[in-house]
Amino acid sequence: MSVTVEKLDNLERKVILSLNWDEIRTKVNARMKAAQKRARVDGFRPGKAPLKMIDAMYGYGIRDEVLNELTHKAFEELIVSEKLKVAGLKSLTALEDAEQDDEKVYKIAVVFEEFPEIKIGDLSTQEVTKITTEIGETEIDKTVEILRQQRTRFNHVEREAQNNDRVIIDFNGKIDGEDFAGGSAENYAFMMGKEQMLPDFEAGVIGMKENEVKEVFVTFPEDYQSKDVAGKTAIFTITLKNVSEAVLPEVNEEFAKSLGIEDGDISKMRTEIKKNVEREVNRRVNEMTKESAINALLAATPIEVPSSIVAEEAKNLAEQMKENFAAQGMGGKDLNLPLEMFNEQAKRRVSISLAMGELVRDQKLEPTEEQIKKIVSEFADSYEDPQEVIDWYYSDKKNLQGPTSLAIEQNAVDYILSKAKVTDKVMSFEEVMGQQARA
Repeated sequence: MSVTVEKLDNLERKVILSLNWDEIRTKVNARMKAAQKRARVDGFRPGKAPLKMIDAMYGYGIRDEVLNELTHKAFEELIVSEKLKVAGLKSLTALEDAEQDDEKVYKIAVVFEEFPEIKIGDLSTQEVTKITTEIGETEIDKTVEILRQQRTRFNHVEREAQNNDRVIIDFNGKIDGEDFAGGSAENYAFMMGKEQMLPDFEAGVIGMKENEVKEVFVTFPEDYQSKDVAGKTAIFTITLKNVSEAVLPEVNEEFAKSLGIEDGDISKMRTEIKKNVEREVNRRVNEMTKESAINALLAATPIEVPSSIVAEEAKNLAEQMKENFAAQGMGGKDLNLPLEMFNEQAKRRVSISLAMGELVRDQKLEPTEEQIKKIVSEFADSYEDPQEVIDWYYSDKKNLQGPTSLAIEQNAVDYILSKAKVTDKVMSFEEVMGQQARA
């Protein structure tokens, strides 16, 4: 097949495909006759309706289907013969009759995008921050405290409400004597001293006893999220219904057993906690280091990104957000999310994929079996029966796609670190656990 590939703007290209009219007519006629045999038309026996009637009923759709199939087939053959690097199809346009200068062929213009030529830039000019942190006894103590907080029990007490208590209240608020949206609730529970309520509101509840009723003046901040009440003062009638004191479990044999340590050994518990914390901390610092390395790669390697792939990625991101909203009971499937809001994120993802792919190919950074096995073992280590998890991964090659991708990614990051100007940065345990690196 001999065709000319015309360069348009940016990565767009155009070719004119010529389809054989005889082949088109043969396929259309064959499908028309097949449709005739299946058709049930009032007034005719099954399969006996006139072909002209079948043409009137189904002809347009059949011809469109045949032309679409033959066009895609011809384009796929062209991709192979011309070694085109097609990123996405932009449009298919039948040429006007005036341009159909050959009665034997049907011409169609195909506009598509090619993948860009990518050349990895000079990474030695780029700066990368490598994050590290240390996990010692202090960090283990903090984690134990968090685990205690998660297992807090609340015991009912007959005394005045104070900070760190959980209270249950009814309240009704009025502004200028009128109720307002969100200003009332029944059996509302919150923790005192945790800034879950406005300061004026909490200050009014402190010192109250069960069944006590009190009026409290609350001034909403000027920048309050609800503009209808921002800067205004409300009078809340508060009825305190329950006061419960927070009771944290002691760090003892029972506590250790609740964390999966069968014999309740505190030392074993701390060892297990340290192992789990180190695993999570390492994951987070590696993500932050990876983010810095990827930024360096993108800065050194400007890429003209195919708009068709960006559009597809934006659609994927929108669908993911809808699914997340739906999973949270927020009716995500019905949301009409503008794709423009995902364009920047989509463009970045596509840029990363193209740059990383080129780096891996150029530097031959494919992982070894040992690297993949190590990642699988790390995944499995957090499960009760690690061998069962390992067996699952190796039961089907498809299951190894995730670990393989992670190994490739790590090889790419290691290569960038070996070439760039690396600055070590030590972050505290709190800083690391308080951050979520971008994926």
